[in-house]
Amino acid sequence: MQAILDAIEAGELDARIAVVLSDNPDAFILERARKNGIDAEVIDCRGFRTKFPEEAQKEVAATLKAAGVELVCLAGFMRLVKRPLLEVFPQRILNIHPALLPAYPGLHAWEQAVEDGAKESGCTVHFVDEGMDTGPVILQEAVPVLPDDTAETLHARIQVVEHRLYPEAIRRVMATL
Repeated sequence: MQAILDAIEAGELDARIAVVLSDNPDAFILERARKNGIDAEVIDCRGFRTKFPEEAQKEVAATLKAAGVELVCLAGFMRLVKRPLLEVFPQRILNIHPALLPAYPGLHAWEQAVEDGAKESGCTVHFVDEGMDTGPVILQEAVPVLPDDTAETLHARIQVVEHRLYPEAIRRVMATL
């Protein structure tokens, strides 16, 4: 969120963050949003750790619509989005993933790249569909895996690229709305 907010404040992205939602009540993003005067709310996932219940998705869709949201940008949201949220925001939900999809979907992609001895990794901004990191790619950028990389050093370099790539992908998608 901070990279997107920075791009907006720098005039590089003509957008407004209407609301920030998190399924983690302790997530720093909620505090960061509130400090920037942005409405921030916790998603009630009914006690499920990984499932995103349909009722919760309906509530999220209603909250987003009420806030005037046109484009939903996920970051660090580790639940599969299904109907009805996808129906309310068709081809308007983006996600950023720390790998060059379709390689390494799911959790800890940077760790998988290092463990596999991959020569490159990177990040992908994609549209969200009902699969795990399977939606159409909007932008990708490679990051080399260096011989002395650890999962942590690779992840740190990928995050630098993510912070630049996500606002650019948002700008491109918004130009088509």
